[in-house]
Amino acid sequence: MHRFLIICLLISGSALQAEIRGPARVVDGDTLQIADVTIRMHGIDAPESAQLCLTPHGDTLACGDVASAALRAMTDGHDLACTAVDVDRYGRTVAQCRTVDGDLGRRMVAAGYALAYRRYSTAYVGEEDRARASRAGLWATEMQDPAAVRAAGAATDATPGSCAIKGNISGNGRIYHSPGQAFYDDTQIDVDRGERWFCSPQEAVAAGWRPARR
Repeated sequence: MHRFLIICLLISGSALQAEIRGPARVVDGDTLQIADVTIRMHGIDAPESAQLCLTPHGDTLACGDVASAALRAMTDGHDLACTAVDVDRYGRTVAQCRTVDGDLGRRMVAAGYALAYRRYSTAYVGEEDRARASRAGLWATEMQDPAAVRAAGAATDATPGSCAIKGNISGNGRIYHSPGQAFYDDTQIDVDRGERWFCSPQEAVAAGWRPARR
């Protein structure tokens, strides 16, 4: 048994629940490593590692790195207790994690460094709504939903040589739409007007486009 890893099996009816304890290494804004267990934090979705956001001054911000740093600040020097709730398709343990300061997922969403992952849980929706309203953390920037970033990457991977992100020009400026976003299907690209396709959100931001809000 690893020195810092304690797994307690709690059987309630037919449910098998594991608790994983110990210091953690931050992989990204919603993923941790405790000993040899990779943990995907339940109920939150943080910006992707390479994801960029746009500041109010028009500068790019490595918001994936910012989210990772925020989680690191919350976990450094602490032992974690993570209660497993599932295993995802990548074989990672999906778990709710906490320190002496409370629920890590709730704190990340409340501070504006992650979104409530509504597809799997509504536990942190209130925290997200309040963080968004107060422009806390990364809500002070133009932050694209991480799920839309992943969808754009998947669409590009599925069609080699094709770029799926739509760079639109309108009265609101240069805005890019990724597959899965609300107005993606309705957006038409007119290259004669200077509109264009992009292969990644990073490419769009570097060219002067900003992400659609939804």
